[in-house]
Amino acid sequence: MIFDRLKRFSIVLEGAERDGPAAFSPGQAVSGRVVLELAAAARLGALRLRAMGAARVHWTESRSAGSSTAYTQSYSDQVEFLSHRDTLMAPPDNGEATVLQAGRHEFPFTFQLPETLATSFEGKHGSVRYWVKAKLHRPWSTVKKAKKEFTVIEPIDINTPALLAPQAGAKEKLARAWYCNRGQVSVTAKIDRKGYTPGEVIPIFAEIDNCTSRAVVPKAAIIQTQTFIARGTKKQKKSVVTSITGDPIPAGKREVWHGRALKIPPVGPSILQCRIIQVEYSLKVCVDIPGTSKLLLELPLVIGTIPLHPFGSRTSSVSSQYSVNLDWLSTIPEQLEAPPEYSAVVSSPEAEQSLAPPCRSELGDILEGPFFAYIQEFRFRPPPLYSEVDPNPASDSIRPRCMTC
Repeated sequence: MIFDRLKRFSIVLEGAERDGPAAFSPGQAVSGRVVLELAAAARLGALRLRAMGAARVHWTESRSAGSSTAYTQSYSDQVEFLSHRDTLMAPPDNGEATVLQAGRHEFPFTFQLPETLATSFEGKHGSVRYWVKAKLHRPWSTVKKAKKEFTVIEPIDINTPALLAPQAGAKEKLARAWYCNRGQVSVTAKIDRKGYTPGEVIPIFAEIDNCTSRAVVPKAAIIQTQTFIARGTKKQKKSVVTSITGDPIPAGKREVWHGRALKIPPVGPSILQCRIIQVEYSLKVCVDIPGTSKLLLELPLVIGTIPLHPFGSRTSSVSSQYSVNLDWLSTIPEQLEAPPEYSAVVSSPEAEQSLAPPCRSELGDILEGPFFAYIQEFRFRPPPLYSEVDPNPASDSIRPRCMTC
């Protein structure tokens, strides 16, 4: 039989690491080959290939219909993203089997991914999976199968205006215990943008006012929310991705976070465009209040795949941090250090080059005129050397002026 002669029957995808799945983007071409190794000559039928991709959800819920009657309600749904079929080896027209000699045989294949695909995902009540399956037929024998999964990552560029916008919020809560008012706790928080990528650090700017009679503890965490939808019903699963805990805030005190760092661990990107599976993230700043429920402030997050460009980081993060917190001015030392000399920063050849007037071909006709010449003369003049000695000291012969006269 063929299975006694078959040494290897597998699928190899280009770009795949050893013992790991290959990763592709929507719209990309997937190439690979089906590898068949025979120890001896064998008569084979058709070799067919199928590529599939789908999102599936399934869960059950127990319901009670009375004091002694209970039943289980099942929820499931499916969305197909990819379906491709191909015949790599067809039987001859006379219906007889094809004879392959002993050795290694490869059957290449290529197919195109659709432009719109959801990111691969594995959750408690659903998944998004992509795979390639090959079937080898032989007359009067069972079908031999080989399967290879691959990963699809939907690109999410955080360099968009919506994801570069700062996120801010404020909340307050009245602490009560046994119908007694113990004061109010308020929190105000802001982050520089909405979109981040794994490995980045989120600087959190927050103010927590504790007007109660007891100490409270501030915390911050990144929450992942998985939403599964089937038959008009939603099933959610929330988990903490990472968290930090601040120092206890005594009664009647205020705590300020000047960009408290919260690093994003390796997590999957957000899934927002799938009809039955959604993966969302949020930053929650909470305050543990003894004797009552927590004060929660939630800011939306989007975990993307394309990191922030350098120019986007300067325009978004720096400006937003400046608008949030001005206490960085207090960190300037009282005694300023003397700046370095110009010669220590710029070498002689660079100084001569910077002092030379610019080439007319580089400036163009717009920058001509006496006014521009004056600006260039001022611009390229080296700064004076730093000195702590007053160049114009007061003369001893001059009598100090009396302010009361």
